[in-house]
Amino acid sequence: MLIAEIDNGVTTSAVILEYSFFFAGLFCLGYWFLKTDFGRKALIQSKTRPHSMPFYLPFIPLLLYMIILSGALMTIEKTYPNLEPSQQTLIENLILLMGTIICIAVIVYLAKVYFYQGLKDFGLQPKTIVKDFKKAALILISIWPIIMMVFLMTIYIGQSMYGEEFEIRPHRGLESIAAYPQFWIRVLIVFIAAFLVPVFEELLFRGLFQTMIRSCLEQFSFFKRFRNESLVPWTAIIAASILFTVAHENEWHWPALFVLSCGMGYAYEKSGSLLRPIFVHLLFNSTSLVSTLVSS
Repeated sequence: MLIAEIDNGVTTSAVILEYSFFFAGLFCLGYWFLKTDFGRKALIQSKTRPHSMPFYLPFIPLLLYMIILSGALMTIEKTYPNLEPSQQTLIENLILLMGTIICIAVIVYLAKVYFYQGLKDFGLQPKTIVKDFKKAALILISIWPIIMMVFLMTIYIGQSMYGEEFEIRPHRGLESIAAYPQFWIRVLIVFIAAFLVPVFEELLFRGLFQTMIRSCLEQFSFFKRFRNESLVPWTAIIAASILFTVAHENEWHWPALFVLSCGMGYAYEKSGSLLRPIFVHLLFNSTSLVSTLVSS
């Protein structure tokens, strides 16, 4: 949380770091608002990524992912109904690991086939790694104050509805890390959450869905009038962010996830590089994981 009490075990230096991070984000965000006329000029130079994807193509890896996970989990549950909770968690994460890797491979293959210059037009160029990582860190710092304020507002609404005892349940992966101290379970969850999931979700929701949505929008006469302005890319970012948000199971996380997703979508449209939103996602997830590991 943004506001931490020192007598709850948080040191003075941690509090100072937390507030420094927050106010640095406010400064960066304010500068961005002034520079881009509150975002209206932020994406004027962004270009459509050339491709020949049919409109339904982004749903193929999404459905494949759901089929692999649900089918494998149901099979394990029926075959081994009496597993220990730790064993069940380990198997579930191994299935998640394999399913995610398969779907990443499918998306990369589709990008090579349907984007005119393959992975280059898709936004995967190793030569931009260093630059994209630096920009990703700056973007995360800039949107962090909004994420925190939205998160606090969500808690306030929840407490108003359900009482002071209301708490937002953490992600299942974070719960598993806190619940199971076994080394291999933690290593597996950290690898999946800090690396595989950001890669898969950004390839899918930014690389495929956001690209497809933007291309479809530009076919409408209303949006054609704004081809050289920021309306089309921002609309695509918001639409893809809605899809990204509702794909996550805990609805109390949705407001903060939507803000995060818009930041990642902006990173993609601004740079044309998928590495940038991947790094934003990776840094965000890693921050949550480190916090959970330290507290547990």
